[in-house]
Amino acid sequence: QVQLVESGGGLVQAGGSLRLSCAASGRTFSSYRMGWFRQAPGKEREFVATISWNGRNTDYSESVKGRFTISRDNAKNTMYLQMNSLKPEDTAIYYCAPQVSTDNSKDQSNYDYWGQGTQVTVSS
Repeated sequence: QVQLVESGGGLVQAGGSLRLSCAASGRTFSSYRMGWFRQAPGKEREFVATISWNGRNTDYSESVKGRFTISRDNAKNTMYLQMNSLKPEDTAIYYCAPQVSTDNSKDQSNYDYWGQGTQVTVSS
């Protein structure tokens, strides 16, 4: 089992940047594909980005592609999300989780052991 803690959220103006971290406890972090998801008020949680266990394979939602970068450091049991050129529509609670099913890596139902989330607010 993996326990996760997200951090790095905050209030930023449009066009600004933030770097989110997802710190994992447990010795199995490096064996999981990991993902970032977000949930805006009144909306369902949606896929943002995913990264393979060794960091060599990444994928992004179309809405963040070219602006966000997902990465991981298995030696530190930590995953990151560098967010640049932020827009008001990026405002949401951001969550990280390991993929526990080998199905679609963009489907949140294939992820478990969610962290508590970190709030990102982008002002216009």
